[in-house]
Amino acid sequence: MTEIITNVICKNCGSEAVVKYGTYKGAQRYFCKVCRKKFKGDNALFHMKTPPEYISSALSMYFSGSSIKDICDHLNQEYGYHPSKHVVFSWVEKFTPIAVNHFKDFTPKVGDEWIADETVIALDKRKKIWFFDILDSRTRFLLASRASFSRTTRDAQMLIDRAIKRAGKEPKVVVTDKLASYLDVRYGKDTEHRQGSPFSIKESGESTSQIERFHGTIKERTKVMRAFRDFETLHQFMEGYLIYYNFLKPNEALNGKTPAEAAKIDYQVKNWKELCHLPIKKEAKTPRLTGSKLPRISKPMPKISNRAVRLR
Repeated sequence: MTEIITNVICKNCGSEAVVKYGTYKGAQRYFCKVCRKKFKGDNALFHMKTPPEYISSALSMYFSGSSIKDICDHLNQEYGYHPSKHVVFSWVEKFTPIAVNHFKDFTPKVGDEWIADETVIALDKRKKIWFFDILDSRTRFLLASRASFSRTTRDAQMLIDRAIKRAGKEPKVVVTDKLASYLDVRYGKDTEHRQGSPFSIKESGESTSQIERFHGTIKERTKVMRAFRDFETLHQFMEGYLIYYNFLKPNEALNGKTPAEAAKIDYQVKNWKELCHLPIKKEAKTPRLTGSKLPRISKPMPKISNRAVRLR
């Protein structure tokens, strides 16, 4: 019978029912008889030599607004470890899909008034892309986002459809700015559409200022990134940022709660360090976006206007 090892706890479930399972690059591996998963005996993540606190610190700084150079300098000063920019980007590419996959099936309990708006972000030095976003006024939970090269009714309709699917219900009121694309959208059977400005809607005193502040935060964050090389890079950043905004970042307007907590979502993973220790599932790998890079020669915008991806 295999001997149970004492004083070793499973990194995945906390069980002490573990046995030795060979070595991996000089580090002892163990097998947990409870959760049936393997893990390493050192502090590093599986298939990685870097300690998890280095990686989680870098991810937290990346999505909260630091440049890659500042992240590398911080790790050097704090831990005496100076990774290359490529290494930091590889951490982002590895763990962002894990975070997205972990939170994708949570359903928020949101209110009946939603606010939609759009903003423009540089994709490279020549092209720009439009981001459509819609959030719940009560919880500040971002229900859906859509990236597109256009601002059409189709773009606005897809945004609303995704928000309804995520919330599991139709809103009573949708507040937008005066973009014409919002006029012909099907919002819901009994949904009232109100148009106004970032400041106020005279009839109701409501405004789109909440989502305007969110877009302001996004633009401040992307300034340190200069511009995005291609559509895929932008897509990956925005997916990770939405996880950070909804589930990890305390909101001052919510008395320090995250939008997910305000939306009554019961979740245990509250920071990047805990996300880094989640098991890596095959479905967590983000597929490359076929044809996502922009062409070198400008083409008529209608031909590429439908190139958009879903951001959770």
